Amino acid sequence: MRIGVFVSNNPNRQINAIVNTLKFADVQTVSVEDMPPHLDCIVVPGGDRGVRKYFRNTNVPPVPVLGIHKSEEGGGFLAQISTKDLRMHAKRLERSEYTVEEIPRLGVKVDENQTYPVLNDAAIFSAKSAILMEHTLRVNGQEIWHDSSDGIIVSTPMGSTAYSMSAGGPMIFQGAQVFGIVSVNSLDVTRRPLIVPSDSLIEIDNMSARIHCEVVLDGTDRIGVKKSVTYAAYSPPAQVIRMNQDSTSVAALAKKVYLAEDLLSMPPSSKLLLKTLEYEGSMTQRELAIQTLLPNRTVRMALTRLVKRGYVKRKTSVRDARSKIYEISNAMSSSSDKGTI
Repeated sequence: MRIGVFVSNNPNRQINAIVNTLKFADVQTVSVEDMPPHLDCIVVPGGDRGVRKYFRNTNVPPVPVLGIHKSEEGGGFLAQISTKDLRMHAKRLERSEYTVEEIPRLGVKVDENQTYPVLNDAAIFSAKSAILMEHTLRVNGQEIWHDSSDGIIVSTPMGSTAYSMSAGGPMIFQGAQVFGIVSVNSLDVTRRPLIVPSDSLIEIDNMSARIHCEVVLDGTDRIGVKKSVTYAAYSPPAQVIRMNQDSTSVAALAKKVYLAEDLLSMPPSSKLLLKTLEYEGSMTQRELAIQTLLPNRTVRMALTRLVKRGYVKRKTSVRDARSKIYEISNAMSSSSDKGTI
């Protein structure tokens, strides 16, 4: 059995620990940079964030992936095994004693230019918040609606429990061959979320706002759009290895329901900060203000609330003792299944 270890943009210390653990178990490993052929599976460090970044590559082979997180970070939905726990699972990995779950990837074209595929969602908003955007939605060439709203979100089943759910969209079970579409804060009070088959071609055009519109990929990268955005299933889908039965999509969904109830009373600013920290990792208060475009005072109050509730932890920066770093707490990581806030 040949196991690849994805080394791109990952700390050498963690890579070395993974490689040494697998070698100790007499498992052959190969460093993966240019996606060599003939691999049985690929180990991807970096937690859920690392797995999402891996699957943004357009040329990933159809090989199952085992996500690895650091012990202090807590497990997530995509990465359930820690570096320390890998040793006890190495032989199971070698004997293929695991299940593989296929997770759809959503391909996105902006003005006919292909972007990287996403695992959660791709949303369209005006470049500045609180500005209405008009748009037309077409599915397989048929016009479904022309709407005025804050924006529109197209999500995968996994992404349905992320931003889409916060905007009123339905939670979709993993394995369902569908995508979700949500018009955010539509002026039409009768507008409801839409579920379409995953083999559909989704088109958004006729967009207009007082300033230009942008596509937001998995809550991370923003790309300006002039004319249209199209969505379609991207092949191959992500294949994620499940070593533990309690990390199935059904269990994750149950945890998500509990988390959603707990977060329901929180203001939008707090939810936005949680989502930003989830995707971007540790950040300072100033970096959060720049990334979210929220006023400094709003960011400060939201962080205070999140720290008090135990969702975010604060620590001193190793580079500047006067600066504080904020990140998702261990409790939040284990209960929320990273990547699905």
